[in-house]
Amino acid sequence: MQPSPVRRARRSTSAVFAVHGAAAGAFATRIPWIHEHHGLSTGQLGMLLAFPAIGAALAMPLAGGVLHRFGARAAVRGLLSLWCLAIALPALAPHPAAVALLLAVFGATAGMADVVMNAQGVEVEQRHGRSIMSGLHGLWSVGTLLGSAGGVLAVHLGIDARPHLLATAVLLAVLAQPACRGLLDVRPAPDEEPPPRFSRPPRSAVLIGAVAMGAVLAEGASMDWSGVYLRDVAGGTETLAAVSYTAFACTMAAARLCGDAVVRRIGAVRAVRASGTLATLGAITVALAPGPVVGITGFALVGVGIAVVVPLAFAAAGRSGPRPGQAIAGVATITYTTGLVAPTLIGMIGQVGSLRLSFVFVAVTTLLMVLGAGGAHHHRLPCPHRTPGGG
Repeated sequence: MQPSPVRRARRSTSAVFAVHGAAAGAFATRIPWIHEHHGLSTGQLGMLLAFPAIGAALAMPLAGGVLHRFGARAAVRGLLSLWCLAIALPALAPHPAAVALLLAVFGATAGMADVVMNAQGVEVEQRHGRSIMSGLHGLWSVGTLLGSAGGVLAVHLGIDARPHLLATAVLLAVLAQPACRGLLDVRPAPDEEPPPRFSRPPRSAVLIGAVAMGAVLAEGASMDWSGVYLRDVAGGTETLAAVSYTAFACTMAAARLCGDAVVRRIGAVRAVRASGTLATLGAITVALAPGPVVGITGFALVGVGIAVVVPLAFAAAGRSGPRPGQAIAGVATITYTTGLVAPTLIGMIGQVGSLRLSFVFVAVTTLLMVLGAGGAHHHRLPCPHRTPGGG
């Protein structure tokens, strides 16, 4: 018996999230290599890591036009493939100025792929009739875990970042093709006007995105600085520095895979408050860590704490008004840009003070997420056993 189109689309969307995450995870483990290879200070690395945010901010508003022109399936396939290939570019750059330019390309492709795949996820969730976004983001985290595991192995074996990331980029770009085969090919009506190139997100998207900012900032800080922190502050080896991100990704993946059931049980507001509390505890643990083991434990707690917040934000955006695509793009721009700016903020604080102080700042932002959790009421969760089209 052939699976229904919605079931096929859910499987394909899950694979797309996993491939996107694998690319992010592989690159994150080689940031310490870029730091050391170019002889950068903490502040210089932080400034370089601002360029993905610049690229994403400029490119993400264009994602709606790509969806309108090419349809959902082709948009996801094309942008996901470009993102996979882009992860190799910064490591190939001969000097920091070229790294900055290629990191902007990196951020642009990552951000646009993120928008179109989350739009596909919300469409599949609505047709499926029950909450699945946390699970999809859980598979993104599984992908980051697999990608970072490959990075840990490459670091342990002493493999240079350039051949490692180039081989990973080609492999993931190839895997992206069959992953996209079963996606819903949503297309606009023949008489539908194309979306404006740069449109202001609706107020609901701004409120939802604000709730998720603390989680996204903590995620971006952990992804890009955990390795450097464990090596330079907590006194860990290169291998332990790479393992720190793996621990973070592993706990976040596990929490997201369980997230849909948890949210249905305790509600979105309580889930966000509990998440923020755990993330704050984890960030404080990182800031006070006397050694690498405690530091890794802190990053693992941060991963659990922020797991369900971003999936809730995207699901809420898809149900927040008459133009779900515009709301999704608005939330994606707010959260994704925050995540890409986070490494620069952490680097700047680390340059002025210390990296320990940087994670005190992360703890403050996750605590604000707890205080603002009431914004999660915008997300009306579907009933666990609701059938598509049901009341």
